[in-house]
Amino acid sequence: MSLITTLTYVIPHRLLSSAARALAYSPSPRISRWLIDTVTRKFGVDLSEAAEPDPRAYATFNAFFTRALKAGVRIPDPDPRTLLMPADGRISQCGAIKGGDIFQAKGQSFTAAELLGDEEAAIPFADGLFATVYLSPKDYHRVHMPWSGKLRETVHIPGRLFSVGPAAVRLVPRLFARNERLVCHFDTDFGPMTVVMVGALLVSGVETVWSGVEIPRYGDAITVKDYRGADIRLERFAEMARFNYGSTVIVLLPPGVAELAPGLSAESAVRLGERLATLQST
Repeated sequence: MSLITTLTYVIPHRLLSSAARALAYSPSPRISRWLIDTVTRKFGVDLSEAAEPDPRAYATFNAFFTRALKAGVRIPDPDPRTLLMPADGRISQCGAIKGGDIFQAKGQSFTAAELLGDEEAAIPFADGLFATVYLSPKDYHRVHMPWSGKLRETVHIPGRLFSVGPAAVRLVPRLFARNERLVCHFDTDFGPMTVVMVGALLVSGVETVWSGVEIPRYGDAITVKDYRGADIRLERFAEMARFNYGSTVIVLLPPGVAELAPGLSAESAVRLGERLATLQST
């Protein structure tokens, strides 16, 4: 195990993430410019795609990090049967949920029930499909809907804040089921669909378009919000949430409704709006 991964077991996750949040939201031009310049240079951020390409125009690092894209630089796959990739990034893993198990990396897996924090919520996804997308610091950090749906419920599950980089994914058991996360359950015309926003070390927050800041709200108890009576509907390709630093989004689909895009596999580079899967029936 690498030294960095080993250290993540003992360092104060929430304290570091709170400090990172303070820096990310700092109005100090010196701090924001230093952070923006550092991240842009180190990770090769392509600001030509941003709605605001001038790095000096962002009042805070967080405003830069959650920047919007120019209209038209991401478009949804034109096939109306296509479920869309929810974010820019790389596929960490994707495939079948086998006996309730979700593959994380060689020798590592976790259950859908562990990820969702609820045995009953996992039942519709037994033997279904999953796709885990890793967003690096250079990526666009807004997450969009793979398919049109009505929000049924969110579940905020407190947890650790391990790194979600490739090394940690290979080495930390049940990583995505241990990190803090926001589980978003939707009802669609093919049945349930769940999108999980997984937090990570130095992630200073997760926000949704319907409720604003959901993480940080560090605590020790699971928080469930019932939206059945709110009639919150989001269309395919619409923005649903955003990360305030690089992390991971996991999409769960029930069995028999879709087939993953051909050639999609671990380490595939992906872009928002590309084909994630093809709907087989509605």
